[in-house]
Amino acid sequence: MTTPRVRRTPDEARRLILDAAAALLAEGGVAAVQVRAVAARVGMTDAGVTHHFGNRDTLLAELLRHGGRRLRDALRDMLATWLDRGADLLELVESLETLYRHGYGELAVALHAAGWRDRGVGMLDPVVEALHRLRPRGSSLDDTRLAVAALHQAMATESLYGNAFRRSAGLTGTAAEHPTAQVLWWARQLRLALGIE
Repeated sequence: MTTPRVRRTPDEARRLILDAAAALLAEGGVAAVQVRAVAARVGMTDAGVTHHFGNRDTLLAELLRHGGRRLRDALRDMLATWLDRGADLLELVESLETLYRHGYGELAVALHAAGWRDRGVGMLDPVVEALHRLRPRGSSLDDTRLAVAALHQAMATESLYGNAFRRSAGLTGTAAEHPTAQVLWWARQLRLALGIE
């Protein structure tokens, strides 16, 4: 007995494929995101996945953009009430670290190493704007942007290099193996760098 085919709109099929690829990325890293594995997750053939994305490289690039949209949406939701809740910098840093823990940092590094470049800009503008509102009057917007860029870079590469980088600096035990101390440090550094009371 054959299973009847499920008809989906192209947008729905692309969304399901990207969600399945995101789940595989979170579970097993970039190597786990294979066309065959994605197809099995959504109940379609390999050809069905390639029909929507062409090949694995295009799928990975679209997955990174998909992750960027998810990051933007999650940050927008968090920031909607963040200032009203006291603008806790630790909450902001923890939110970024949590979002990147799902493999998107690894994916960005892998795609960059393969030569892919995204020309998109402003993904973290809402974070820059929220932090800049907390700064003393007359503070440099570019300094706020640089602080957010440094934090973003650190959080995006945490899952790939964090433990090794902490060990290379002489940290051992829990301080080397878990990002908790580093996340706390980043929250303190943001407060100092931006002159936030």
